[in-house]
Amino acid sequence: MTATYTFDVFSSLDGFGAVGGDWTGYWGKQGPELLDHRLALYEGEQRMVFGANTYRAFAQMLAASTEGSDVRDPWVTRMRSLPTTVVSTTLEGPLDWPDATLVSGDAIDVVSRLKAESEVPLRSHGSLSLNRALMAAGLVDRLQVTLFPVITGRTGLDPVFRDAADFDLELVGHRTLDGHIQELVYRPTLH
Repeated sequence: MTATYTFDVFSSLDGFGAVGGDWTGYWGKQGPELLDHRLALYEGEQRMVFGANTYRAFAQMLAASTEGSDVRDPWVTRMRSLPTTVVSTTLEGPLDWPDATLVSGDAIDVVSRLKAESEVPLRSHGSLSLNRALMAAGLVDRLQVTLFPVITGRTGLDPVFRDAADFDLELVGHRTLDGHIQELVYRPTLH
């Protein structure tokens, strides 16, 4: 049995995964429905997969945050408690993550092996370059984009699909959260 792999990413309407300037977390658009839905997504057993850059960013954000900040929303706390594989050729252990395994090597080989061996679904939040490579290799089963109603043309950082291959996307699920945030779930195939 092959484990399902979901690439889970937040994006502005113009395709940026992060932002500078005076924007706050979630571009300031989160509401209770989004936060409850995110927690429900992470309630089930699954394994997280991160690249080195996303692991570093999460570890730094969590270390610098205070209790009650949006960095420590319940879904983020739950995500951090899940078993996690960090794929990196640059990091050295031990990692500051409760149940993390550091794996050195080619991400495509590592995730191919995880998909073959894992008894639980795999999920990656962020890890843009890692997931673009995995999509191109046909290893991403679901692309889950949470689309926030903002355009960040001047302050947008980290274009989600910069230099990605071309894909056809089959819509397999969608919902509106808090009346203005769109969650779109696709099955990607190389075009």
